[in-house]
Amino acid sequence: MSRHDNAESCYLPYEDGLNAPFGGQPHRHGNVGAVVRYRVFVSGRVQGVFFRDTCRQIAEEHGVSGWVRNLPDGRVEAVFEGTQDDVQKLVDWTRHGPRRATVADVWVRQEQPEGLGTFQVR
Repeated sequence: MSRHDNAESCYLPYEDGLNAPFGGQPHRHGNVGAVVRYRVFVSGRVQGVFFRDTCRQIAEEHGVSGWVRNLPDGRVEAVFEGTQDDVQKLVDWTRHGPRRATVADVWVRQEQPEGLGTFQVR
């Protein structure tokens, strides 16, 4: 896994600077209706600060499907599926999290969408 300072997102690079979906061609941001999927790992003070529940609320507000869970090592892992714009709002939110959180690092990987229909706290 990649480490980055200052809670910057890390995307898998693609030669033209866009994010390449898992096993495919780069996603073009002009493709508004296309479903994208990002897996996000967030470290810092992110457990015990309502990170998961707030993430669920924001995902539901934006029509994003997926899930969020605490990991034994203190990080939070989340999967977001939806339109590029809506998923990007969630990814951007993870850089700071809820008011009581202190985000140290965010790692993001684009994956093949699975067609999730709801958002769950695991």
